[in-house]
Amino acid sequence: MRSLTAISQFLAASLILCLASAKPLIDIEARWGKKCVKPKVFIIDMFPPEGDVWYGIPEFNLLAKNITVPGASPLYPDVHCTANEEVCQIVTGESEINAASSITALTFSGLFDFKTTYFFIAGIAGINPKVATLGSVTFAKYAVQVALQYEFDAREIPSNFTTGYIPQGSTSPTQYPQSIYGTEVFEVNDALRQIAIGFAQTATLNDSAAAMAYRAHYATTNAYKAGSEGPSVLGCDVATSDVYFSGALLSEAFENTTTLFTNGSAVYCTTAQEDNATLEALLRGAINNLTDFSRIIVMRTASDFDRPYIGEADTVADANLQNLFYANQGGFEPAIQNIYLAGIKVVEGILNGWDSTFYKGVPAPNYIGDIFGSLGGKPDFGPGSMFNNNPVKKRSQKGRNAARGYPDTS
Repeated sequence: MRSLTAISQFLAASLILCLASAKPLIDIEARWGKKCVKPKVFIIDMFPPEGDVWYGIPEFNLLAKNITVPGASPLYPDVHCTANEEVCQIVTGESEINAASSITALTFSGLFDFKTTYFFIAGIAGINPKVATLGSVTFAKYAVQVALQYEFDAREIPSNFTTGYIPQGSTSPTQYPQSIYGTEVFEVNDALRQIAIGFAQTATLNDSAAAMAYRAHYATTNAYKAGSEGPSVLGCDVATSDVYFSGALLSEAFENTTTLFTNGSAVYCTTAQEDNATLEALLRGAINNLTDFSRIIVMRTASDFDRPYIGEADTVADANLQNLFYANQGGFEPAIQNIYLAGIKVVEGILNGWDSTFYKGVPAPNYIGDIFGSLGGKPDFGPGSMFNNNPVKKRSQKGRNAARGYPDTS
C-alpha cells in the first residue's frame, strides 16, 4: 500500500498535469493569437458600483476585451481587459464565499499568466471615526477576519465579558485564538503599500455636502476628531466580516480583535466583507507559482461610519438604527468616485514605472502572507506555522521566482 506522502505527491502531480493540459472554455490563442492574457494590473471589485466606475474613463477602455471565466460569479462571469491586455478587472460578487470562489476560479483558470501581475483590490467600506472619515482612501497592510470567532448573544454574555465575541479555542475575549484556521490574518507588502499611498495622494478626492454635514457631528467627541475632518489618503487596516455590523460596542470589539490577532500591529479603520477571502485565494495561487503575493494592494474607500456619533438619538439603540438605516451620511457616492480618482493614480503609476520598477517587483521589507507562514518567512503575528501538529510546507520567495522564470525579487 502506498504511503500517504506518495499518494499526496501523485495527486498533486496529477492536478498540475490536469491544469496544464485542460482546454479552457475560451480558446485565447485562437482568438487573440497568444496562449494567455498577461496583465500588468488586475483590478478586483466586489459589486457593480465599484466596477462601473472604471468604465467610460479617458485613460483606458476596460471593455475592449471580455473573457468568460468558468467558475466566476454567475452574475459577473466576465473579466474585462484593455485592448493591450495591460489592465484587467473582475467583479467577484459580495461576501467572503463569492470573493473566494471567483478569485480561485480566476487564478486557476489557465486563461491568464499572473506571475508578474499586480492585484489591486479596490472597493468601498465602513470607516472607524477614530481613524478617518467619509470619502477617505485607505490602504491596508493587514486584513483581519474579525468574525471568525465564538459568539454569544450580547444579552447573554458572562458578566465579566466586555463582548460576546471570543477567539476560537479560547475562553475569554482577550485570549489569542487557540484554534487557528489560517485565514485570520494576512499581511501584504508594506513597501508597495507606501508607493501606492504616494500615488493616490496626488489625486483630488471627491466629497459631498451631505457627507460634510454628517461628519461635522463627530467633532463633538474628541476620540472621533478624525471622523469630523475632510477625506484624505492614509494607511490603516481592514476588518473582514460577512456580518454588516454597526454600533460602538461591536466596532470596539472588532477593533480589539484586530489588535489581538496582529499582536498589536494593525490599526482597524475599515470594515469590509471580502478581503481575507480574496487574499486566501491569491495566496493559494502563490503557493502554486501562479501569483506573486508581494504584488497585492488593498484599497478601501470610506462610504459610511461603523458607529453613530454621540447624541445621534435619545437612546443607543435608536442611534444605531439611525446610523445604519436612515441617516443621510452622504459618503457612498464620494467613496465610489474616489475608487477611480485615487485608484487611477495607482494604476497609472504602476504602468508608467513598469520597466524601471514594477516588472522586477518591489521587495517587501516586512513579512508577507498568512498566519501560518505558508510562503516562507516568520509571521510577526500569530503562533507560527504549526497547525494541529502538522507543519505547513513553505517555499522561499527566491524558489518561487525561479519556478516562474522571472527575476528574483527576494
